[in-house]
Amino acid sequence: MDVLNAMVDKTEAAGFFEPLDRWGVRRHRGHGSQSVSMVQFTTMAVDNDLLVVGGFHGELICKRLEDDGIVFSTRVTDDENAITNSLEIYQDPNGSRRLVVANNDCSVRIFDTKYFDLLNHYVFPWSVNSVSVNPDATLFAVLGDHEDGLVVDPKCGKPIGKVRGHLDYSFSSAWHPDGNILATGSQDTTCRLWDIRNLSQSLAVLGGRLGSIRCIKFSSDGRFLATAEPIDFVHIYDCFADYGKSHEIDFFGEIAGLSFSPDTEAFYIGVADQTYGGLMEFKRRHQHHYLNCLW
Repeated sequence: MDVLNAMVDKTEAAGFFEPLDRWGVRRHRGHGSQSVSMVQFTTMAVDNDLLVVGGFHGELICKRLEDDGIVFSTRVTDDENAITNSLEIYQDPNGSRRLVVANNDCSVRIFDTKYFDLLNHYVFPWSVNSVSVNPDATLFAVLGDHEDGLVVDPKCGKPIGKVRGHLDYSFSSAWHPDGNILATGSQDTTCRLWDIRNLSQSLAVLGGRLGSIRCIKFSSDGRFLATAEPIDFVHIYDCFADYGKSHEIDFFGEIAGLSFSPDTEAFYIGVADQTYGGLMEFKRRHQHHYLNCLW
């Protein structure tokens, strides 16, 4: 596969998901809200009972969802350019839950999620914009202010491979549930797909329309890949059709993030707008061809 941009079917009528609801922004002040009210959030992650958010000045704030207060809060660095760019919660091969944090100070930090001790601190030659963890937590994808991305051993922070092909800085990545495919998103307006078993060249290049690919998600069943541009456009690709079919969701607004539900029956887009912001919800469209034989 090469550039699939001209090959994919982007018709709205044949979309994989259809609009279901739109949730407006609701202001809520609860216990502990004053502790984080002055922090401008840049990224967040949730895993079962743990919520983690990052801020523009290197803030890292952790909350147990069943409790009222903040359980851990710090600035990971005093560097002036310390934006917390990405967070991911994962289980290491020993079954311990970890938190990996990427910052603009060229650093990747790994914390435990019980006492929030800093376990590892790895420094790279450029600002780190994204870290994603493969399904068995044996590899990190590390992307940042460089055209090339790195595949890193999380135990030592040493690169064991490179992804080369993007023409500008990269901002997002995600791993297919089978662990073999890595998707990377760049400011060159493309998402590239890589087979981790052979990184010599990308498997495919999925083009955007207006801007960099800022967010990438695979569905838990491995069927869909979703990519988001900064504004207006979200693309959903059918992985089972070699990414040759896609559904484009076109709307007006800045995109804060996206996610599939665990059962892949719903899809969500966060809209970052002070007036019209909120959450767009879509439900999966099923085509039951076997019903045709009943008529």
